Formats: sequence, structure tokens, C-alpha cells
Amino acid sequence: MGSETSKMSAAPRILIVDDDPGQRSLLDSFLRSQNFETVLADSGDRALSILATESFSMMISDVRMPGLSGLDTLRLVRQKFPTLPVLLVTAYADIREAVVAMRDGALNYLAKPIDLDELLATVRQATGMEPTAAVKLGAAKPLPANVVAQSPLMAALFQQVALIASSEARVLITGESGTGKEVVADVIHGWSPRAGGPLVKVNCAAIPETLLESELFGHERGAFTGATAQRIGRFEEADGGTIFLDEIAEMAPPLQAKLLRVMQDGKFQRIGSNREIHTNARILAASNRNLEDEVKTGRFREDLFYRLNVVELHLPPLRERREDVSPLANLFVVEFARNRARLAAATTDCLENYTWPGNVRELRNAMERAALLSQSELILPEHLPAKLREAVRQAPMATAAPAPLDEIERNAILLTLRQQNFNRTETAKALGISRRALLYKLQRLRQQGFETL
Repeated sequence: MGSETSKMSAAPRILIVDDDPGQRSLLDSFLRSQNFETVLADSGDRALSILATESFSMMISDVRMPGLSGLDTLRLVRQKFPTLPVLLVTAYADIREAVVAMRDGALNYLAKPIDLDELLATVRQATGMEPTAAVKLGAAKPLPANVVAQSPLMAALFQQVALIASSEARVLITGESGTGKEVVADVIHGWSPRAGGPLVKVNCAAIPETLLESELFGHERGAFTGATAQRIGRFEEADGGTIFLDEIAEMAPPLQAKLLRVMQDGKFQRIGSNREIHTNARILAASNRNLEDEVKTGRFREDLFYRLNVVELHLPPLRERREDVSPLANLFVVEFARNRARLAAATTDCLENYTWPGNVRELRNAMERAALLSQSELILPEHLPAKLREAVRQAPMATAAPAPLDEIERNAILLTLRQQNFNRTETAKALGISRRALLYKLQRLRQQGFETL
């Protein structure tokens, strides 16, 4: 009864196969936002059962799954539905698996975290949906009053946030210290269906290693010296809402293993108890370190990294989004001066020509200081920290706005993209750079008006 392409429905139907609920939720909500119909399966066996009775335009499957793997499922699908387009997705970007997948008839092979632009282009091509028929990527939502996104880079980031917030997908937020990762976590929770539930924040770097397990999972009375009463852990507290694990790279390996189990089945035990507790908390995590490098050195579990990294949001440093400096400064002036002061033009120039190594956190501290020192309605350059004024005075040319990607680099990226059929994982390999570096460069190119898909 099943067939390979749906002719009855105007909207292409896509079968999504993944054992990870967060990944399924992300693909489901995103593709539905782009006017596709979706059906979900949590295993290869379930997918084959659905294909036997329903018609689809395309199948998207994870590679690493319990039971039938994505490659095994692909081979069986090819036997019964030889022309059904199949897109494979995996957290373990392995060229050998890619070769096997393409040999066995996969349409394409994408690496996690999934680039939604790349996914959409591939799905449109496979189903024949015209770009004009789909919803604009990242429909705009009104930002909270304390969030600034005047720069193209931050506007694009919050377009992504608008797409992923409604899903159950885990999100890894990366960027230098002080860029605003916690603010992004706040927006994701606030725009999600869990907004009415708790948002629980844990700074893994601020809690001693010996206490972090108790902080996360709780403990029973008498579980260890000093445990004079039962304690409810933060995962238990976050049930039905969101838990934000900041500076997750600081978590010790033994605790990483326990966190992995929570991600896999939502279960944990308080210290000193054998009773399993279930939590339905969405997990957001953040790090100012490159977790891929931490995995390579053995300091961070690879399986945990890929479980966390369903979606990666990278916050650019403040020096690369100068359009945000003045609006942020004015926001902080209102907060600290209670509308009693404003920035002088010379002060604004000074702020915009500084490199901000401490990012938004440094800017906020500078504005708090200036508001305290100002005795009039104007905040002048003399009210700013001396090191800021001195740095601007000594290197005025070095703090100019970042230059566009140069012509040679731009042409190399665009040419390699076309040669690799716009597969960004393979493009990054061909260019000899990380996939995250490539995505950031493509974002810069789009900002400069170049079409990258």
C-alpha cells in the first residue's frame, strides 16, 4: 500500500527517523514551519512499518540508532522503495560512513548539529518545493526589552532562536566569556512552550566539584558528612521547564557520565538513594571553550557532546557586532542612571572604537561606573575606565569595524561550496577548516550580501 512519493497532498510529506526525542522535535517543528508535513519514527523498524502503509516524498534518518542503524534502514528502504529520497544525518561525521551511505543510495549526508539552511535547501531540492512556497527562515518575534540585536549577526542568531525555541531540542550556546549566553538561554525559554515552567540556572564553574552532583541531582539525609536534611536537586526543580547548565566544560568526567544518562532516559537518583526520579526538563548548555577540542583531549565525553549539541548557537564577540555597542550602552545607562543621564557623542565614539575583550559584561561594568561618576545629565569620556580611553587613544585604527572577508577567501569558499554540492561538512574538510568556522564565515558572507545557498 505504501508508495515512494505522495501525489495526493499539496504539501510534501517527510518521514523523520531518530531515536533522540530532541532531534526529532527540532526537525519536526522546523519542517512544519516551512510548510512540510511530517511523520515521526523513533527507530528503523518503526520507519519501515510506517512506510508499508503511508506515502512520503522523502525520509530523513539518523545514522547511529539502537537496533537497525540508519545505514541498515537505508538498505532495506532501497529494496522496497528504490526511488524514495533518503537524507542521512549523524553526529559522527565520518567520511567512510558518508561513502557507504552514498553508495547505498542516500541522497545526501549531513552532520550534526544540523545547519537548518543546508537542511532546507536539500529538502526543497529533493521534494521539488519552490523556495517561494516556504515560510521565511526565522520568522521575526519581538525581543525582550533587555535584549539588543541591531547587528546583522545577532539578528540572524535570534531568527534561529525563534525557530528552535518551540522544539524540545537541546541547545549548546558557545562564545567568549561575557557575550550574553545566559541572555540567549532566557530568550529560548521565554519563547518556548515551557515558558510557564521554571528556568533553573546552574553555573558549573562556580560550584565545587564535590558539591556539583548534589546541586544537580539532590541528596538524602545522611548521604554524606554534612547532609543533615534531604535536598531537592536542580533537575528535579526544573521538571516541566528548562535547566541551563552554564560553563559545562568545567564538569568532571564522572559527573558527565551521570548527566549523559539523564539526557538518554530522563532518569537520575539522589545521592544516597536507590529510587529513580524522572525529570522532563529541557537542557540548554553553554561553554566559552571549544568542546570539540575538549573532546579531542579527553576532557569531555564525545557521546555527551553530541547529545548536547543538537543545535549550536554561536555568539560573536562584541568587537564583531559594533552596531550593538551604543544600544547596549544606552540600555545600561537607563538601568544604572534611572534616566538621569545620557551618553555624550564623544563617549559614544569612544565606546564604538574600543575592542571590548570582556564583551558585553565589560561594557555593562563600564556603564555602571560611568553612571556613578557622572554628576550631570551627560556621561563624558572622562567617566569611562582609564584603560578604555587609553586603548582607544593608542590604537584608533586597529579598532575599526571588522573588514569583509577578502576576495580570495570569499571566492575560495563559494567555489568549494559549489564543488561540494553545497554540503557544508565536506566544504569545511576541503578548505581545511572546522565546520563551525565555515558556518561563521558563511554568516559573514550573507551579512555582506552574498548568497551562500
